[in-house]
Amino acid sequence: MPRYKLTLEYDGTAYNGFQAQDGQPTVQGAIEAAILAFSGERIRIAAAGRTDTGVHALEQVIHADLARDWPVETVLNAMNAHLVREDVCVLAAEPAPDADWHARFSATGRGYLYRILNRRPQPVLERDRVWHVKKPLDAEAMHHAAQVLVGHHDFTTFRDVACQSKSPVKTLDVARVSRLGQEVHLVFQARSFLHRQVRSMAGTLVEVGLGRWTAHDVRRALEARDRAECGPVAPSAGLYLSGVRYD
Repeated sequence: MPRYKLTLEYDGTAYNGFQAQDGQPTVQGAIEAAILAFSGERIRIAAAGRTDTGVHALEQVIHADLARDWPVETVLNAMNAHLVREDVCVLAAEPAPDADWHARFSATGRGYLYRILNRRPQPVLERDRVWHVKKPLDAEAMHHAAQVLVGHHDFTTFRDVACQSKSPVKTLDVARVSRLGQEVHLVFQARSFLHRQVRSMAGTLVEVGLGRWTAHDVRRALEARDRAECGPVAPSAGLYLSGVRYD
């Protein structure tokens, strides 16, 4: 049974998250419906990560096991033809590297981008794709504070209460904040993340950017290992799964 590696791009605004749910529009549901439409096969796909409601993806990776050995160009074009009315597209299709390769379990790193529009006028063209923060943000202070989070830590403070991960201990490889014109971008990279960890860290760092918190406050919150010590959780609209790494 051939296994295909598919790279997706999607706007998560209209979807109730990635994972399939009965009676709800989801990214997984749209992809599996497209596979059924072109191949006649009703299958269950696997993804590198399950994004929440309203979260977007620049490069999500999934795999699909199909009974027939289709040319990858056929898979790519046929799926996109059936996704034309959805906010999802397949950027690339290729055979899986080997029989044991898995979109989730073979991943060795994941990257997220969080976009903040930092100006007084509200977003129009980018509505539902950025977090709008009117007051000026000090991106340099945010970047300095973000370095407190880099490394191997217990991230209980930045972990959603509904997180199903066995352990709150993770290694954050990269936490970078920079200003690009009217936008402030937060970049995070790690092997894996806890549920809503990125949005929790982003919201906390915005408190630093607004002058309400310092890097010391971020360290205190991290070391408290207490969800109640987290800053406000950033909205889903500004978050993007930016890529998945496989070694």
